[in-house]
Amino acid sequence: MFEQINIQPLALSKNYTDAFVKAQGLALAGFERITELNLKTFEDRVKASVDFWSAAAEVRDIETVQAFWPKSAKFVKESAEKLYANGQEVLGVSLKTSEAIGALAKSSFDATTQQVNDTLTKTVKAGKKAA
Repeated sequence: MFEQINIQPLALSKNYTDAFVKAQGLALAGFERITELNLKTFEDRVKASVDFWSAAAEVRDIETVQAFWPKSAKFVKESAEKLYANGQEVLGVSLKTSEAIGALAKSSFDATTQQVNDTLTKTVKAGKKAA
């Protein structure tokens, strides 16, 4: 009986440790993907900004300002759209990671509950036989 009492917490802690390690791996994979998306967007926007400011530096008179004005509006619009799209992708990755961690936690809790119920059933049966 004491063996069952000692083994049960060890088995439960092993299950929780395994679930925690898997959850940490999922979280790190999600973080890596989010970082990759943000860096790619940042790199793209830096290139676009350099191109924009290079073109802006060539503006010398009112005619070139008038020609350059639509390019600046396009640049602002494009930047806002790209940043919004990146935010949506990051949100999607975050949600998928959260769902995966939630499913992992649920399966871990279900397995632990099943294990505790099985042990309890065995203990009750052993107690009835002994009585």
